Amino acid sequence: MTAAGQRRPDPGAHPGSNRSAVMLAIALALAVIATAVGVIEVKYLTRTDFGSLQQVRAERDELDVEWGRLQIEEAALTSHTRIEDNARRKLDMYLPEGGEVRVVEVEFSKVQDHVQ
Repeated sequence: MTAAGQRRPDPGAHPGSNRSAVMLAIALALAVIATAVGVIEVKYLTRTDFGSLQQVRAERDELDVEWGRLQIEEAALTSHTRIEDNARRKLDMYLPEGGEVRVVEVEFSKVQDHVQ
């Protein structure tokens, strides 16, 4: 005891208590560093993935524009007037006159007999 009535810490009372506190502090510091490295890596991966996402979205938008253009082109190429004009010019086809049209009548019962 000291003169003031306080006890002095006995260095021999708990020999490993100071060392265990230092080891705990080192372990916690390593845990904090490991967590910080993990956060940095996740942030980096998020940024690279976001860049890839933006690139894919831009490509999707370009494909949407091209798809719309192709639909318009298809509508123009398959219009009835264009097909009729091509048939007249390239294939020398024409609408038949009234006397050139022949109507073939088929009895329904005979057709049904052949199908069965």
